[in-house]
Amino acid sequence: MPLPFLTADRAFDTTDDVALPYDDRDRWRRPYRPGPWRVGAAAVLLLLASFVLFSSVIIAATATPASAATVFGFALLIVVAALRLLRMGVWVSARGLRHVAFVSTRTTAWDQVTAVRTVQQPVRWLGLPRTVQGQALVMNRRSRSAQGQAPLLLTSHNADFLGRDPLAFDRAADTVEAWADEYGRA
Repeated sequence: MPLPFLTADRAFDTTDDVALPYDDRDRWRRPYRPGPWRVGAAAVLLLLASFVLFSSVIIAATATPASAATVFGFALLIVVAALRLLRMGVWVSARGLRHVAFVSTRTTAWDQVTAVRTVQQPVRWLGLPRTVQGQALVMNRRSRSAQGQAPLLLTSHNADFLGRDPLAFDRAADTVEAWADEYGRA
């Protein structure tokens, strides 16, 4: 029984001119993969949520529905926090640059971006108060005064790049800078 979908020697169909998903420049996309610290923390939160959901089922069978609903709501809050943690980062599209934090999202149109550059400076380690020497990707906007500090988009020691190859941060920063160069010039 031949399995042509498992072989590499079959002829490729060249008449299929369907655009690939990454060709759509209007879709918001993250130019890098989420890092191991971010994925690990979200996995632990989802594991905790499964235990809380299981306890809400037990509470529903043995206690009042109001207490089960309270525990179920807490489990949903944990799931939302884990999903938001996975969504955090820098997203780009043809419309602009979006910086997603845990509780806020800031979108800047490309015509408001004056520069996106990598700088060497002390950065926070995993978002904690401890600082280490590292690299940061900063964005300058037209609406900000020159005295104001440029917001940090990415750092080499955040949850996406800590514990990864040092070139991963450089590739992500170069990709965001390339998007800024391509779409920032109006």
